[in-house]
Order: sequence, then structure tokens, then C-alpha cells
Amino acid sequence: MGGFMSTINTDLVLRPSWRFLLRHPAHFIAFGFGAGLAPVTPGTWGTLLALPIYWLIAPQLEAVEFLLLLAALFGAGIWACEATGRAIGIPDHGGMVWDETVAFLLVLFFMPAALAWQAAGFLLFRLFDILKPPPIRYYERTFKNGFGVMLDDLVAAFYTLLVFAVFKTLID
Repeated sequence: MGGFMSTINTDLVLRPSWRFLLRHPAHFIAFGFGAGLAPVTPGTWGTLLALPIYWLIAPQLEAVEFLLLLAALFGAGIWACEATGRAIGIPDHGGMVWDETVAFLLVLFFMPAALAWQAAGFLLFRLFDILKPPPIRYYERTFKNGFGVMLDDLVAAFYTLLVFAVFKTLID
């Protein structure tokens, strides 16, 4: 029996907790500073996390600085989601929400600052993230690592921005 038990991944965590998140910085980041622990719709909470981050940071940075920060956050997300997925034993655990946070930060950067636009962007981004139209689902199924976790939400952000660009062009 000892041989069998030694082959089980001792880090397998089906229901992560604050204790799990605080064990490693990657877990804390991947779970959106705890937003991913929400008992229902953690992806929605991870997306909402982007709003206060954006409101606090965006006014302090030039556009290039903000985009460089987003690139760094995306890279940190690849690392954090890879490490956390490995520790949990599930490559894209539903509680890992940093991908939603970073992707929605990108959406917010290109959206008008009015709350109505941001709310519409939130709803549209969540719709694309949940429905996963092609090629989002393809990327989600093909890449089973931190990059894949981050990539599918980046494509959902692109779709959101594309819809708003078309809409804005039509109303202007």
C-alpha cells in the first residue's frame, strides 16, 4: 500500500482554499488574489477584479506603460496558471481566473471610459468567454498549459473589441 500512496500527487487539490492560495505566489495570482475561490461563477468574479485594478492603475500610466504592464501580467499568468494547474492536477481549473482578469484589462484599455461602455464590454466579454466561439474552443482544447489558459481569454477579448469597433464605426 505504501507504494500506491507514494504515486498519488500529494498536491492534488479539488477544492482550493485560502490555505492553498497562500502556499505559493503562483496560486495566489492564478486564483485572482482569491476571486477564483468564489463558490459560484468564479470567472465572472475574476473578470470583475479587472475593474478596480484598471481604475486604480490606468490613470497613473501612459498607454505604452499600461500595455507593457499587461504583457508582464500575461507572462505572469502563463507561469502562475501552469504551476497552479500542475499543483491542482487540472490544467485549467475553473477557479484560475487570472486569464479573465488580464484579458478584461485589455478590453477596458480600448473601451471608452464611461461606465455604460465598460458594463457592455463586461457582458460581451463574459458571453464570448462562456460560449467560446471558434477558434476559442480550439485553443482551449489544443493548449493544455499556462499559455493555453491565458490564450483563450485573450481571443475572447479580441472578439469583444472587434464587436465594439464595428459598433462604434456604425454609430459614428
